[in-house]
Amino acid sequence: MASAVHADRGEADPRFPHCESFMSSLSARSTPRALARLLPFARTVLPRMLAGAVSALAAALVALAIPLALEALVGGPAVSGDPVALIWGVAAVLGLGLAEAGLVWLRRWLVLSPSTHIEYALRTTFTSRLERLPVAFHDRWQSGQLLSRMMQDISTIRRWLAFGLIMLVVNVLTIVIGTVLLFRWHWALGAVFLVCSAPLWYAGYRFEKSYGVLTRQSQDQAGDLATAVEESVHGIRVLKAFGRGGHALANFTRQAETLRGTELRKAAAVGWIWFWLTLLPGIAFALCLLTGIGLAATGQLQVAELFAFFAMATVLRWPMESIGFLFSFLLDARTATDRIFEVLDETESITDPPQPAALPTARGRLAFEGVHFRYQDAAPGSRDLLNGVDLVLEPGETVALVGLTGSGKTTLTTLPTRLYDVTAGRVTLDGVDVRGLTLSQLRTHISTAFEDATLFSSSVRANVLLGRDELVPDSPEADAVLREALEVAQAGFVDELPDGVDTVIGEEGLSLSGGQRQRLALARAVAARPAVLVLDDPLSALDVDTEALVEAGLRRVLDTTTALIVAHRPSTVALADRVALLEAGRIVAVGAHRDLLRTSAAYRHVISSLDEETDAASVDHEEVTR
Repeated sequence: MASAVHADRGEADPRFPHCESFMSSLSARSTPRALARLLPFARTVLPRMLAGAVSALAAALVALAIPLALEALVGGPAVSGDPVALIWGVAAVLGLGLAEAGLVWLRRWLVLSPSTHIEYALRTTFTSRLERLPVAFHDRWQSGQLLSRMMQDISTIRRWLAFGLIMLVVNVLTIVIGTVLLFRWHWALGAVFLVCSAPLWYAGYRFEKSYGVLTRQSQDQAGDLATAVEESVHGIRVLKAFGRGGHALANFTRQAETLRGTELRKAAAVGWIWFWLTLLPGIAFALCLLTGIGLAATGQLQVAELFAFFAMATVLRWPMESIGFLFSFLLDARTATDRIFEVLDETESITDPPQPAALPTARGRLAFEGVHFRYQDAAPGSRDLLNGVDLVLEPGETVALVGLTGSGKTTLTTLPTRLYDVTAGRVTLDGVDVRGLTLSQLRTHISTAFEDATLFSSSVRANVLLGRDELVPDSPEADAVLREALEVAQAGFVDELPDGVDTVIGEEGLSLSGGQRQRLALARAVAARPAVLVLDDPLSALDVDTEALVEAGLRRVLDTTTALIVAHRPSTVALADRVALLEAGRIVAVGAHRDLLRTSAAYRHVISSLDEETDAASVDHEEVTR
């Protein structure tokens, strides 16, 4: 809602600094220069686009030739009464009309396919960039804003390339050429028409200033509205459970009303330019008619010439009236292009190194060496969330990471796979800085299961084998890996689904329970068979009995795999060879669970808090069972 309010006032939303940069870009970068950024995407289809433009221009020139043919027809055969010449004259006009229609069809045939090619290239490039951009980028951007850019803005660009761009150029050229031809019959008629048309350029200049800002506000507000809808759909269970559907609807209505107001101001701006585009040619026609009658009465202009002049002016009427629509379309496309390139211009801060280190196989020694980390939006002068973490996991060792809420445990688990990069210090795998490995290689050696299990709208098989794309689907090897991972995660419930492991689960796996989603996410991490397994409290949604079975399966896997497990339950700590206590951004104690209970008061306090959480969870589970 905040972004809609800021946009409604013509201000930049402080959550989106790119909006502020756009407001200044209207003057900093011209519209042609902004749209020229699409050229790399159009380079391969540029010949056909140019051919389409030539075809459209040829159609316009043929249309301008029709009044000249009519002049010859009216001034010649129509006066003399020669039937043969009259038939040939009519045939010539008909032929010109058919030629114009054919060239219009050719223009559409030439440009429609290339414009969809450009749309495809933009969509794939945009999606690829979204996947490569760091998690920090996605933390800052609303999903609805990205979705509106992907769908609405790219479609706007495609429609403009297929129609708006070519017709704007052709219609402007048609007006220029047609206006010059108007002087052919008499300079006074051409001068009157030209003088009456001159204010249109000033109207167009003012239109650009107002409409450019309005169309940007509209598209940003549409993105906010898409975010509101997405949040309501994904949170429908919460809204229903708390009876807050009406509240969500009220918020949506306010945002929709803000967007409606912006659209009405856009419509008013378009209506204003249309008013002048309709009025001024009408005035020009009236004044030209008066001038033409006077010239004809004094013998300075023939009737056939006057007829041809108005036929030419009629041909110019549509190009002149269409300028307002095409100009607004141009500004819509310019804004859409700016919004697309705001994402494409984002820096990929987490990338492959120029010269990757070689690590074909990994033993699994994971080390945090003086690791510091702070989020980009952290308050200036505040302490780093991770403030010098030193921890070493030997190959095959399981280390449980414990700490109070907010101590940075989850953040620490994002660093080995470079979901975020350390701000100081380093994380190493077998002595190699993880920033020295390619992302694909690193994420093959290290696998992660998150507490908030995210599944995709695909089959159970595809979700579990997500990290094993080298396996041939439905092959015996793939089935063996799948079954082993499901057994470890105690996910045998999949066999009771309608199509077993080939059952397509719903969006984000919401058709499954929280525990089922967690078990499939754990199976996905196990199926990857990494050298290092990072588990962010993967058993939090499981009941005690199921958790015990999963832990037994994990013990078999963890015999040969290095594991870092964020523990929120004492039973999870029991899986570990050692326990690391994270406090105030540092590892303050490392050792066996039994030893730390004896020697560390801070550790005893943390473990007691975990016991309280476990007892509360058990009571909740018992109440639900009843």
